[in-house]
Amino acid sequence: QLQFVESGGGLVQPGGSLRLSCEASGFALAHYSIGWFRQAPGKEREGVSCISRVDDTTYYSDSVKGRFTISRDNAKNAAYLQMNSLKPEDTAVYYCALDSGNSSPTGWNIVYEYDYWGQGTQVTVSS
Repeated sequence: QLQFVESGGGLVQPGGSLRLSCEASGFALAHYSIGWFRQAPGKEREGVSCISRVDDTTYYSDSVKGRFTISRDNAKNAAYLQMNSLKPEDTAVYYCALDSGNSSPTGWNIVYEYDYWGQGTQVTVSS
């Protein structure tokens, strides 16, 4: 069982920023494509962003493009999601997910493409 955990969620005002972290232990995150998903109450889980395993190609959903940035630091065995200009509609539980394959433009945001999931971290954007 791979062990990794998300952190960095919290309550922030509209227009604010948060940085989510996905940190692993006992294995190398560099061997995986990393996706960030979110799920709001009553809604389906949706892909937010992904960084591919092979060449660090990044993907973003239209709703976060230009506001969120995904990155990885292999030396720290971690991945990050920098979220700026947050909006109330960004409120959700955010999940880090790992895909042992390489991501693609058509598959990066598909839930069943991912092999492992974190426990999630709550992000609430409210004044």
